[in-house]
Amino acid sequence: MREIFAGMPWWVKWVAVPVIALVVFGGLIASVVGFVIGLLFKVLVFAALVGGLIYVVRKFVVGSSSHSDW
Repeated sequence: MREIFAGMPWWVKWVAVPVIALVVFGGLIASVVGFVIGLLFKVLVFAALVGGLIYVVRKFVVGSSSHSDW
């Protein structure tokens, strides 16, 4: 493989081959990146919801325990 690329101009190695790879595998790359971004978004939403739930439960438990002191 190195012998094949050794005789090629620099633009074939550094421009043409990556462009061809993006054209061939572009859909796959886009779907993987989209999946990863979607998964990260879902993890952030999950963390926010769990944090909100913990906040609400602590507020409710602290509020109800202070009522029982009366």
